[in-house]
Amino acid sequence: MPVELRHVRCFLSVARHLHFARAAEELGIAPPALTKQIQEAERLLGVRLFHRTKRSVALTAAGEAYLSEAVGALEHLARGAERAALAERGELGRIVIGYVGSAVYSGVLQATVRGFRARYPKVEIGIEEIVMRDAGALLIEGRIDIAYVRPPVPFPEGVEARTVHRDTFIVALPADSPLTASSTITPAQLREQSFVVPEQESGTLEVARRGRFTARIVAQPGTLAAVLAHVSLGGDVAVVPRSLAQCVTVPDVEYREIAGKAVPSEVAMVYRRFERAPAVRAYLDYVDAAASQM
Repeated sequence: MPVELRHVRCFLSVARHLHFARAAEELGIAPPALTKQIQEAERLLGVRLFHRTKRSVALTAAGEAYLSEAVGALEHLARGAERAALAERGELGRIVIGYVGSAVYSGVLQATVRGFRARYPKVEIGIEEIVMRDAGALLIEGRIDIAYVRPPVPFPEGVEARTVHRDTFIVALPADSPLTASSTITPAQLREQSFVVPEQESGTLEVARRGRFTARIVAQPGTLAAVLAHVSLGGDVAVVPRSLAQCVTVPDVEYREIAGKAVPSEVAMVYRRFERAPAVRAYLDYVDAAASQM
């Protein structure tokens, strides 16, 4: 039988008091029971821990050597118990967040992660840019815990989404386009244009519907940065979130409002419906609490 925690606690109490009666009182056990625990520890360790006489108790050389390790062991266990409690409350752990670029441009990702880190500094947060259509599969496979995307996006069973930012679409034009002469662009004015489309094509399709035409899509390069690069080369236009214009300036690209009723755009946070990880649940609760205060 190995030395158990009860043996270590008894040893440390006697080492602290160098008096069996006071140590027994501290531990809430009878002195004979304490003596039995120390004798059992010595037998299991194969060394004598204390020199004992009727008048004094002193640590042996073996006891002195064992003392520092025993203290460290209890401190280590105490830290382990504290970390376990933190993890249970969601105050310790790791969260992996996947995002599409527009979540960064909107500022919603930064605001939420910064706020959560300030409240839960012991939770490690990893972030990685993802392809929007892969978000659901990445969540189900456990490769990410949260995703920030622009709906509509199809998700598998067991995945839910909530809107965390509302935006509108505008038009990105080449600087040499005749359309830049207008302060606002009607959907009908885009009828003859060729479109570069980001991952989320809903804004482009809605503008085309309102203008009563079918959008001629010539490229779908993925990220919004890549979309703007195409537009900057001339000849093509793009329907992009307004937040992009507020933080990204690209040479030879100009932005214009879309006339009429605003074309809505959103950023959604996507997550597993039956999330078990306490740290991830704490993040979801934090987002809920922050939203209720807005």
